[in-house]
This record gives sequence, C-alpha cells and structure tokens, in this order.
Amino acid sequence: MMNLYSGTICPFSHRCRIVLYEKGMDFQVIDVDMFNKPEDLAVINPHNRVPVLVERDLVLFEPNIINEYIDERFPHPQLMPADPIMRARARQLLLGMEREIFSCIEPIEKNLKTADRARQEIRDRLTEIVPIFSKQKFMLGEEFSMLDVAIAPLLWRLDYYEIDLSGRSFAPLMKYAERIFSRQGFIDALTPSEKAMRR
Repeated sequence: MMNLYSGTICPFSHRCRIVLYEKGMDFQVIDVDMFNKPEDLAVINPHNRVPVLVERDLVLFEPNIINEYIDERFPHPQLMPADPIMRARARQLLLGMEREIFSCIEPIEKNLKTADRARQEIRDRLTEIVPIFSKQKFMLGEEFSMLDVAIAPLLWRLDYYEIDLSGRSFAPLMKYAERIFSRQGFIDALTPSEKAMRR
C-alpha cells in the first residue's frame, strides 16, 4: 500500500492527495503537523519536508514527481496527456508555474518581508492566465489534468494568503476554481484545516 506523508495545510501535499483521490486507489495518508514533524520524516526524506510517498522500497519526495509516478502507475483517469508532445508542453507549463507562481508561496506562509511582493506576483501571474478560461473548461482544454491539480490548492487558499482577486475581470478564473472545487476528488482530499481556510 502507498503511504503519503502529508502536511495538513501544505498546498504541495494537497496536490498529491487530490491525485490519489482522483485515482480512487488504495492508500493511506499520514497527517504531518508542520510545526511538530515526526522524527521518522527526516529519516525517509533528507530535506525533512512533505509530501513524501512511500511504497515498499520506493521513497519519493517532490510533489510533481510523486504525482507523475502515481499517474503512470495507475493510468485511469489519466492526468498527464497521452500524446508525447502535449505531455512535454504540460511538463513545461508545470515547471513555469513552479518558478513563477508556487515559488511565491513560501514568503507568504512564513510572513517574510517579501510577502506583499509575492502576493502581487501571484496576482499578476494569475491575471495572465484568466483568458484561458473564457475559451475552455480546464487548463489544457476540456479534460481535467495535472495542471489543474497543481493550481487548485493555491486557488483554494487565495483568501487565506490574502490575495485579492475580486472584480469582474477575474470571473472566468473564479468559475474555473469552482469547477475544480466541486470535483469529488478535490472535496475528499481536503483536510479539516484546509476546509477551515474558506468560509
């Protein structure tokens, strides 16, 4: 059985939980208190961070690598495109999101001096992708994919991170977010702490 060491409020762990629930497979989530991590976490992951996926002798500890492994091992429903060209584009988009959007989460969570700048950076990047959702249902078209999985935890945490996307210009993005939030896999993946982030 797969064991996922998962932070109860960690957006990167949230991604992995979404994939596991979307796949409807047999797994166990081991909740990790981010402020009081168990000692065995540092043993299995030298970076002492979550998420960590453990399956027999295999230990993975990067969310995108974990999610691609799960997607390849349990191909239904497929979350990465089947076509090699589209899959390469999806990977490139994911990498861009990591560098331009998700790298801004840490300053906000740790309340660093750069937090306000990070909030503005996320807002600017999200503004750039709004037009996509005027034309299509999900990031890559009509099918839910790994890109939607990646951005969903951030969209869920907008109020929690104090990122204001009110206004009509953001309506297509907010409708897209609601489509994701209504998916059973997303709902099942939420921890009680994450549910409390939105009222």
